[in-house]
Amino acid sequence: MPKPRNPENKGLPARWQLRHGAYYYQVPPGLESAWDGKKTFRLGKTLPEAYRAWADRIGRQDKASTIGQLLDRYTLQVIPGKEPPTRASNLLAMTALRKVFGELPIGALTPQHIYKYVDRRSEKKTNAAGKIVGGRTVAHREIEVLSHAYTKAVEWGYVGRHPFIGQVRLQGEKPRIRYVEDWEIVECLTIESKRVKGSVHAIHAYMRLKLMTGMARSDLLRLTAANLKDDGIHIQRHKTAGSTGKRTIYEWTPELRAAIEMAKQARPVLSPFLFCNRKGEGYFDEETGRCDGWDSMWGRFIDRVLSETKVTERFTEHDLRAKCASDADTLEHARALLSHADARTTEAIYRRKPERVKPLR
Repeated sequence: MPKPRNPENKGLPARWQLRHGAYYYQVPPGLESAWDGKKTFRLGKTLPEAYRAWADRIGRQDKASTIGQLLDRYTLQVIPGKEPPTRASNLLAMTALRKVFGELPIGALTPQHIYKYVDRRSEKKTNAAGKIVGGRTVAHREIEVLSHAYTKAVEWGYVGRHPFIGQVRLQGEKPRIRYVEDWEIVECLTIESKRVKGSVHAIHAYMRLKLMTGMARSDLLRLTAANLKDDGIHIQRHKTAGSTGKRTIYEWTPELRAAIEMAKQARPVLSPFLFCNRKGEGYFDEETGRCDGWDSMWGRFIDRVLSETKVTERFTEHDLRAKCASDADTLEHARALLSHADARTTEAIYRRKPERVKPLR
């Protein structure tokens, strides 16, 4: 009978251990030569770093009899192709899913397992660091990852059919409905900068571009001089849920050109990036998918908006993307602006104005 795993190692791939703030792999006997002659190989301090090192060494996982082994292959072959923020959240989901399903035979999963998992994970708890973990949204995201892993399991020949797709009806999450009114935008633009080239000027330019194009934050913060061509702003939407991944050209208008020029003038230094910090570096971190510097600037700006203007309800920069979609004359125009593959995504999440209907006479 195998020895039970320590609590800190539960949820990690087989033969992994978390020790002294780093992840280690217990090399199977006889395979030491593939791991620099070591019996215990240090993978890295963070989960993404550890998974990269493990993937480089272990290669493909062509056989799977347990859900844990299925998740191993999914981690090695599918997750690396996703955008950085999705990769990070998927790796966290892997840990949670392995703790519950890791030892379960791959063909034994039933819809009842899914319902029980969501019920338990929906309960918010406080971990040892004092951080609240869990919740219904987190549980749903984890089940989405497991569902996609089983879609791949069918493709890889591990199972004949998906065990719970179409058979599980999880309680829906309420979509965000915050619509930023025009007068609120006007109020935001009254905030004055303390410097000629300050963060407020950059955010004003960012807001104007966002409201005209509906570009996602990651695409806006990636913009460089190379994206600005004779016929418009060229982007290739980075592939996330619902996006096309195809190129989009936002054709020039006088207002769009003025917003671009405003962003250039707001830069603290000359840089290839349209939005940059004092070192000339872009705000979007390609490795982690985070924009910490920009998010901090935005947070400070909204704090000022709430304290210095008539705006009383906080909104996110993502709400501006929804405002762009909501203000577009047609659903198809909104879909194209947001580079969505399916207009249903645009309609369900981003079109937030109430529907106007004429009563019968």
